[in-house]
Amino acid sequence: MKIHLTSVFVDDQTKALRFYTDVLGFVKKHDVPLGETDRWLTVASPEEPHGTELLLEPSHHPAVKPYRDALVADGIPLAVFAVDDVRAEYERLRELGVRFTQEPLEMGPVTTAVFDDTCGNLIQIASQA
Repeated sequence: MKIHLTSVFVDDQTKALRFYTDVLGFVKKHDVPLGETDRWLTVASPEEPHGTELLLEPSHHPAVKPYRDALVADGIPLAVFAVDDVRAEYERLRELGVRFTQEPLEMGPVTTAVFDDTCGNLIQIASQA
């Protein structure tokens, strides 16, 4: 068994696609219209284009807002993305205007940082020494 797909709820799929591709560097994998306004919209790592996909899922369900608001209020990231060097990625993303809620923090062999994905979620980046 392996993880094939996971998702983040987003307020605006077009804005989310721009952020996740132009800023974070993912590549668009699927973009299939669903109804009049929504899409089955996934991105993947350019390093593993046939690997795990991230669904940029519309946040219409009534449970999404209180769930995400509670996570953000408590500073809890919705997802964790692996990077080779958190400090370097932190600097690269800050130069692109990304707002971090947690600067790089070393916790033993792991370094993490947390940013706002502009779509309603906190996302953590992590690397191991």
